[in-house]
Amino acid sequence: MLSIVRPDVTYTEAAVGGAALAQGLAALPDETRALCDRSEAILFGSVGLPEYEGKPLSERPELALFLLRRDYELYANLRPVRVFAGLEEASSLRAELVRGLDLVVVRELTGGIYYGQPKEQRRVNGVDEAVDTMIYRAPEVERIARIAFELARTRRRHLTSVDKQNILETSRLWRRVVEGVGRDYPDVTLTHLLVDNAAMQLVRRPRDFDVIVTENMFGDILSDEAAILTGSIGTLPSASLGTQRRAGGRFGLYEPIGGTAPDIAGKNAANPTAAILSAAMLLRHSLGDAENAARVERAVDRTYADGLRTVELASGGAALSTDAFTEAVIARL
Repeated sequence: MLSIVRPDVTYTEAAVGGAALAQGLAALPDETRALCDRSEAILFGSVGLPEYEGKPLSERPELALFLLRRDYELYANLRPVRVFAGLEEASSLRAELVRGLDLVVVRELTGGIYYGQPKEQRRVNGVDEAVDTMIYRAPEVERIARIAFELARTRRRHLTSVDKQNILETSRLWRRVVEGVGRDYPDVTLTHLLVDNAAMQLVRRPRDFDVIVTENMFGDILSDEAAILTGSIGTLPSASLGTQRRAGGRFGLYEPIGGTAPDIAGKNAANPTAAILSAAMLLRHSLGDAENAARVERAVDRTYADGLRTVELASGGAALSTDAFTEAVIARL
């Protein structure tokens, strides 16, 4: 897809995750890391396979994703959630609640409870206990807030910040810093929601949201909740953007959010929409090419508008294979 819309873009494939482990390599081989160092962006597949469950992180495919996020400071995770025209009935909510749904979750990706130290299990006075440390620093909050405000400026100019400030000190810091950043964006309406209320409102009035910004753990949960509103996780792309800037824009990693789906591996049945739209996000954010990004997105819109579906969305009708659906999108560019 990238080479079709931008013939000047070249790409090189490299092993990562389970594909690398199967070759006796590390989850993120040195050669793969070196290739990323030389590239403008990473278009990622998926990691995680059942045979690695229960192993320590150092022996699991997911380590590759963890290292890429950490080492390239990919702190801003963008997850667009859209319901395509004609797919409203696929949602778990009533069609009238999701018709026209178009929101983005901006998740802080490299801080919070997933990365805080100490993180350990231990035995104290004969009792087993575990500790995870939740920590945020003001600069971490400020930079993700600015990403969210800038994004809101390109959309409907409404930003919802999600926290738990009635309980958590990290959330009190979060809210204070977000409000401070908001003073630089008087054209964007800022509202705050507690995370439990936000989870409820996502299923009560999802179309009221434009851009949602939140910390790592809350973002992990809310973005998956928002994703299910579309009816298929196979339609949802993501971008993880970092501090580095290269030729066209921010260095980033782009990936479908749906995982490896080993039950359909090799069957030519997976929905390629998320991968295609991840490539569109790469064009927009890392190559600075909004025009061609929009071309790809319009082609996907037209494919669904024409009634074409992959198997999980076919509802008993004719279903296209992965390859056939991709060719249909290409034909509509």
